[in-house]
Formats: sequence, structure tokens, C-alpha cells
Amino acid sequence: KQKKRHMGDTNHFCPVSLKEDFVLYPGLQEHAAKYKEKIYYFSTSEYRDKFLKSPEEYVAHNEPIQAPPLRVCLLGTHGAGKSTCARQIADKLGIFHIQFEEYLQELILPKTKKKVGPPSDEDHEEDDYKMPEELKDFSQTMTKTETEKSKLEVELTDEEKAIKANLMDNTELPPEILDNIVLDWWKKDPFRSTGFILDGFPRTLDEAKYLSERGLCPDVAVYIQVQESDILDRLFPPRLKKWKDRQRKKKEYKKKLKDLKAKIRV
Repeated sequence: KQKKRHMGDTNHFCPVSLKEDFVLYPGLQEHAAKYKEKIYYFSTSEYRDKFLKSPEEYVAHNEPIQAPPLRVCLLGTHGAGKSTCARQIADKLGIFHIQFEEYLQELILPKTKKKVGPPSDEDHEEDDYKMPEELKDFSQTMTKTETEKSKLEVELTDEEKAIKANLMDNTELPPEILDNIVLDWWKKDPFRSTGFILDGFPRTLDEAKYLSERGLCPDVAVYIQVQESDILDRLFPPRLKKWKDRQRKKKEYKKKLKDLKAKIRV
């Protein structure tokens, strides 16, 4: 109690990080400074020196310093139910729900026209739906439109290519691209003043280091751990339905191909 009485307005959190980055970043005793008989702790020696140059910018005056809103990182393996939990928490607390991979998809969707992801059996099955060369001229459905569409495809920027590679092959996103995506959630409104639950980020140790190096501190990091059997029960039914739909489309395609061959013979 005696120690707290002599601490500054931001308690053990760095006042410069709070003022400039709007995050509660714990200060360190080795970066402490005294101002008006109060002790302040800082996240770095640079921030301590900045405070000492103009302390009145970082201390409370007529009213207490405003604390930042809640920021949560929700982690867990694929199929653990992160998005379901995140939506419920966001609704209950009145904060934004940001699904990281969905956000990446939205950034490139205007050009890719469809969601991208890791190669799957579906990609190999596409070969089964290709029209044989001898039927191409005859078929009215396989005209110049496909070749024209491929020519009109918009070329991806370097940033969009990196995002696509990340979604397809888990290739690491470089810090400069993460800066264009992640920084706004901490530093710009409406996220800055409302708060958010970030679903599925960070996903790797490098991404966690990125947050630390940029001083982007979540107030809470939650890891959802579930049994493999629960994940299987959740993911298997929709996957099975998808497989059945593909089999149905395959049969329809084969029937159309058979009818087309019959027309050629006539």
C-alpha cells in the first residue's frame, strides 16, 4: 500500500505507451523515473527520456487518465470453436470480432473472385471436369469466354501475392505487410476506442514476437484446448456433405458428357 501511494497515475504501466500507443504496457524498474514525488515505470529507456523531456504531456490533470478498451487474442487449433466463442464474447462485451484469416481473404477477394486455401482433393478432381479436346469446338458452353476471362484477370500486387501464399501454404507474412493490417486495430478508430477480440492471431511464434516488438499488447490471450474427438464431430459432417455434393456434380457432368458424345454421333 505504501508503495502504491507513491506510484504515478498509470500505476506500474508505462505512461508514454499509454499516451502514444494506447496500450497498457508494463514498465520495468530499471527504466523508472521520479516526477513530483511520484515514481513512474517505463517500457523502454527511450520512453523514459521522452517522459522526462515533457512530463506534463503524460500525467493526469483535471481527470484520471483514460484506460484503453479491452483487446483479446483468441487462439486454438483449427476446429476448436474459436469463431463461435469470439462472436459470443464480442456481442456480450460490445467489441469488434476480427477473424484473421477471413480478413485476409477479404483483402484479396476482389481480385481472386473466390476464397483461396491449401491444395485439397477438390483441386485434383477439377481435371475430371475438363472437356476433351475433340469436344471443345462442338460444345456451346466451352467457348472463348474462359480464355478471355483468364486474360482479363487482374494481376496481384506483391502484398496480395504474399497474403495468398500465406493462405495457401502458411508462408510467413513479413512485418511490413503485417504493419498494413494489424497496426490499425490498435491505433485507429473505431477499433482503438471500442476494443476487439482477435480470432486466430498470432498463429506462430514469429507473429507473437511481431506483436511484442511493435508494443501491441493484448489485455488477455486465451487458448482454447479441446479433445480431438470433439473437433472431428464438428468438422466431419460438413466435410462429408461437401464430398457428397462433389460426387453428385461429377455424375451430372458425366451424364452431360455422354449426351454430348451421342449428339456428335448423330
